[in-house]
Amino acid sequence: MSTTHDARACAPAALLSLSVSRAPLLLAACILLPGAALAQSATQTADNDQSETVIVTASPVAGASDRFATIVTQISRDDIVQSGGANLADALKDVPGVANTSFAAGASRPVIRGMDAFRVKVLEDGINAGDVSEVGPDHGVPIDPLSARDIEVVRGAATLRWGSQAIGGVVNAINNRVPLSLPDAPLSGEANASYDSNGATGQGSLLLDARAGQFAFHADGFARRASDYDTPDGTQANSFFMGDGYSAGGSYFFGADNQSRAGLGYIHYDARYGIPSDTTFINMRQDKVLSNNSFHLGDGVLQTLNVNLGYGNYIHDEIDPATGDIEATFKNREWNGRAEGLIGAIGPLSNSALGVDYTDRHFSAGGDAGDYLSPTHTQSAAVFGFTEAQLGASTHLQGAARVEHIRIDGTPASGTPTNIDFTPVSGSVGLLFDLNSATKLGFTLSSAARAPGQVELFAHGPHDGPGTFETGDPTLKIERANSIEATLRFHQDRVHFEGSLWDARFSNYIYGALTGDLCDDSGDCSNPPGGELKQLNYTQRDANFWGAEAKGSYDLAQLTAGRLQAVVLADMV
Repeated sequence: MSTTHDARACAPAALLSLSVSRAPLLLAACILLPGAALAQSATQTADNDQSETVIVTASPVAGASDRFATIVTQISRDDIVQSGGANLADALKDVPGVANTSFAAGASRPVIRGMDAFRVKVLEDGINAGDVSEVGPDHGVPIDPLSARDIEVVRGAATLRWGSQAIGGVVNAINNRVPLSLPDAPLSGEANASYDSNGATGQGSLLLDARAGQFAFHADGFARRASDYDTPDGTQANSFFMGDGYSAGGSYFFGADNQSRAGLGYIHYDARYGIPSDTTFINMRQDKVLSNNSFHLGDGVLQTLNVNLGYGNYIHDEIDPATGDIEATFKNREWNGRAEGLIGAIGPLSNSALGVDYTDRHFSAGGDAGDYLSPTHTQSAAVFGFTEAQLGASTHLQGAARVEHIRIDGTPASGTPTNIDFTPVSGSVGLLFDLNSATKLGFTLSSAARAPGQVELFAHGPHDGPGTFETGDPTLKIERANSIEATLRFHQDRVHFEGSLWDARFSNYIYGALTGDLCDDSGDCSNPPGGELKQLNYTQRDANFWGAEAKGSYDLAQLTAGRLQAVVLADMV
């Protein structure tokens, strides 16, 4: 662990915070000192004016965040800019129940309720990130927070919309790269810049939106440079980060009140970052095409059809800085498509949706990485449904179900090409009670299933980033989590509180078991040690996760340019 000191200046707003790091119970007290630019801060909206925060990830029917039995968190654009981090996990540091892997400045993936990798799904506008960050903690996510308009975090049963790889949670970076609405002004934009003295870190971004008749256009770009950072023991070698990217997209709006749209966008991302625990650095790049479309069909039973498509071509090289040689190369080509039909009120059901989801993923590893994981091909097709109903004046019900079929082709340690099929089935039901105008109580029951990932099935060699020699098991079964969650919200005058208690009981929980032996690169493992890599074998057993999360705030004063607010948050797993 290292302690850092920095002086940060950031436009358009400034944030002064006093915090104590989570270890394991996180307790932080923050005082916002708002300036004129912070008068309309979305932090106030997200924390206090819950009815004004529109959530799109937890339900196909966009609406207020306080209508869900589970608590959904939205990080505003202002908070993203103020956090100044190089990855999505940095922007989520003040969300209860969310931590990060902290493996490197360029590779810090969200950890939700103690679960990460194949149990946390990262999306961009509802489409898979298309990377390989779940394969290893040294692999970054090619979505820069500076490009996001909002970031939503979904935990618990509401994750069922997004598949078996989201059993722990979903992080969705929502941006306007494929415009979702017609701008009011012919041309508008936003520019941000900041500097951090530790590591001489500088970053900046520019976002532009334009309108020409029924067409909306968006373009953005960002750049970030950070040298090796300082610690009390000196400069941390190989901790640098350099990243940049850009995008352009447009949408055409048509139909009654421009409720229908068809749009297309292109995204490019580049990053070079060091791995402090290793001598190599990673050179990452991705090109992605997104299509976001919505068709209003009228006021009958089937009212709206949403169709989202995405294709990502990702590659990263792991390079020896002394020689410039590429030691390993990871490639991922991925198609992802979703279609959801929104259904109007039917009997007691106020809103419903039926959808299909398809993913086709080719993953390959070359060089030294080829010894760790041979090429795999994953195909996933799913049908899912979601519904809401108002049961009386003070009770709201939500339900979801998903059936998925997954086929994974790969080569395990035996060297024999293998194909494996799984059919996870999941369901959930939640009830939200309005106890009074200020207090809401929620209860959720869910049973979610997850198919094993390609590494858990087919790994068969050294993984230098985490320092392990890993062996997968192609006989692994579907993992299932039966969970219960209770939530409490209180928002009145100057006092605001949200908290949850949850318990998840897993059968066939998949994990990497360390044997205590050490291996060399060829897989010769012994005890006493014969190498430097920890032997890790993927296996299954029952497991129980439980925890609590809470966030409270008190408005100390209402100022002309904003508000002075104290915030306390805590979580435990």
